[in-house]
Amino acid sequence: MFSLPSLSAWLPSLPSLEWGSNLLDSLLQGLVGAFGVSVLSSVLKVYFFVGCANAPQRQPEKERLRAQWAWLEPVHLVGLALILTVVGARVAALVVLEFSLRAVSTLLSLNKGPGNTEHLKLYLLCQYSLGCGLSCGLSFLQEGAPHRTLNLLLSLGLAALLRSSAQCLRRHVLCLYELHSSQNYCGVCLGLLAGAYRLPRLLGRSLAVAFAVGDLAAVALINRDFLSTSEAVRFWTPLTICYALLVIYMQEEQRHQRFSLQSQVQTVLVRMGGLFVLLLTVGRWLDLLGILVSLLGELWCLLDVHILLDLCQIQSFPSLRPSAGAAPRQPPSPTTTTTTLAAPSQRMASPDIPREALGSAQALES
Repeated sequence: MFSLPSLSAWLPSLPSLEWGSNLLDSLLQGLVGAFGVSVLSSVLKVYFFVGCANAPQRQPEKERLRAQWAWLEPVHLVGLALILTVVGARVAALVVLEFSLRAVSTLLSLNKGPGNTEHLKLYLLCQYSLGCGLSCGLSFLQEGAPHRTLNLLLSLGLAALLRSSAQCLRRHVLCLYELHSSQNYCGVCLGLLAGAYRLPRLLGRSLAVAFAVGDLAAVALINRDFLSTSEAVRFWTPLTICYALLVIYMQEEQRHQRFSLQSQVQTVLVRMGGLFVLLLTVGRWLDLLGILVSLLGELWCLLDVHILLDLCQIQSFPSLRPSAGAAPRQPPSPTTTTTTLAAPSQRMASPDIPREALGSAQALES
């Protein structure tokens, strides 16, 4: 009997995007990745806002941050979720590995001196790579699971809860931090006043765990497409050489160029251009489309943090730790001051003390 082919046979296939249940799974993974990036962005904005609020000379930057949050975040979240849904698993894995290698190289070079600002730059520039790492990790961990869609829904619920908490903190700090920190009223604001300098260290540990899982998943996702060891060697050898050259080029550019949005856009173009040329020889045509989508995703994330990138250029920012949470010293009471500064002759004039005792006290003082 004649039977019509299924709908999926007539529709085009996109990287990591198949019609049916796989489309829903890809969308859920993209949303989880976008929510994770939103949590990181909210915590970073809280940190920078506290630094601007504690410094009177940073009031213009504080107002710029306050105006930016009102309209950009919902649009940024939706756009990033769509980009992470469409990008291929192989390309996302390549992006995660490239950023991890670049981050390790930067952190090793920071051992020679202080690198607080460099750490902040890494946190600002890793947002798209973090989204790709979360998507790769979920794709690898849930591969072949009998209830994959349900598991992804639970992951999405947890990510939405974390994002909601980060947003509540961000809105609270945006509206009430200056009032509460000056009046010693709110525990959250007082905690940020005293310990906001610990936020980068907390973010660093969390990102290290996320990228460690993402790197393992990325290597597994790339190796599953190779049928033999020779095919894997033909892919990994030029990829390793390309990554090494990119890392060397990035380090030289960071030494000679000023850190700005324009320089970071140029860096993104060079990175994605190098991966594009590499995949022309060892990749697939769908990977080339994924590189173009990744280029859009990198630029989309830079648009969200361009004000924070400008703040990183300030050498004295952030200065949250020195005496930020120290309690003000109470002035001495008038009674104590009068008693301390009283002269011996005034103490002698007291009618309640006998003259003999006063004479003995004067002898001891002399």
